[in-house]
Amino acid sequence: MTESFRRSGEYPQGDDHGSAYPQQQSHPSSSPVNPEWPPPPAYHPAPPLHVEPGTTVPPGSGHGGDGNGGDGGYGAGPYAGQPDGSDATGSTAAFAAPPAPPQGPAPTRQRRAKGPFALLAAVAIVAAAIGGGTAYGIQELTGNDTVASSSTSTSVVPTSQKGTVSGVAKAVSPSIVEISATSNAGSSTGSGVIITTGGEIITNNHVVSGASAIKVRLNNGKSYTASVVGTDSKKDLALIKLENAPSGLKTATLGDSDGVQVGDQVVAIGSPEGLTGTVTSGIVSALDRDVTVSTDESQGQQQQQGGGSGSEQWPFEFGGRQFNGDTGSSTTTYKALQTDASLNPGNSGGALIDMNGNIVGINSAMYSAASDSSSSSSSAGSVGLGFAIPVNTVKSDLASLRAGGSDS
Repeated sequence: MTESFRRSGEYPQGDDHGSAYPQQQSHPSSSPVNPEWPPPPAYHPAPPLHVEPGTTVPPGSGHGGDGNGGDGGYGAGPYAGQPDGSDATGSTAAFAAPPAPPQGPAPTRQRRAKGPFALLAAVAIVAAAIGGGTAYGIQELTGNDTVASSSTSTSVVPTSQKGTVSGVAKAVSPSIVEISATSNAGSSTGSGVIITTGGEIITNNHVVSGASAIKVRLNNGKSYTASVVGTDSKKDLALIKLENAPSGLKTATLGDSDGVQVGDQVVAIGSPEGLTGTVTSGIVSALDRDVTVSTDESQGQQQQQGGGSGSEQWPFEFGGRQFNGDTGSSTTTYKALQTDASLNPGNSGGALIDMNGNIVGINSAMYSAASDSSSSSSSAGSVGLGFAIPVNTVKSDLASLRAGGSDS
């Protein structure tokens, strides 16, 4: 406000000198002084109140206070009974409109609103940190017969070794076993994959077909007896289970074979020719290859007698040619993943693994130029044509296998 200077005799003296009048808007100093105007207030008027849009201005925060930021409000000070922001004559000042009913302090409400968002963010961070261990953790919580399963995006391999063959081998090898099956025709060796902490193991049907006794050798070198739970000769799958399974078994994570593409890198782990824990690598060469196998267990037993190599010799047919002997008249055909990862007799039932450490297939057959029906299957070796049963076929068949299988 512009100050007004008082000259002697300009203001009337008496009782009316100190009367409370509504505050008038300031005028420029060039305006004449009216002797009838009331004296200026005895305090410095409060500066205009600037508020942010949406902010509630409580009563008593404008004029009528002590001039030093104290509470004024209605009915206080020399302007008793007048609301803040306007005078009795209707002149306006730069103040907020009459306040709306209080709705609570806005800053406090905003701080509280951050709580749920902060909680969600924390949960997301924890979930990301858990990563590939989620499926295994769920398995431990829900029981020994729950299979750890995930999409191919879940990584079982530590971040520092992700995408490396050594990282995959280190993470998955403890879940791969060697299987020795004894039957009337002799003995054979294959591989298997531990899928539950209770000791359930997936393998090929032809690895354990007709077996009277089954021994399983773990990655740590310890051996256990196992029994057949169920078989499915039409898919060349079998489920066996360790007797008196030890605690702390490392289980494999079953991935999603529908997400596999030609050219994807893969790792194979098994026991070719009884060499436990052998690791080879390659790529997925093709999808949906028709592989035909025998459903007659006597066919496999005949090959064992003729082969004598100590590894399973199960005949199969691919591309109109037969390998590892005669498949016989009782056969079944399934869609297989083709890989150039080196496979040899004894790899059957072992794992085909993606670079995240997820099982994408169960190795089941391998081609060799010397393994046709006119040659001794003992000379069979890999030339980069191997086949694996897609893991989604395995997962869809688990319930049937646990119930005894389609052959029961």
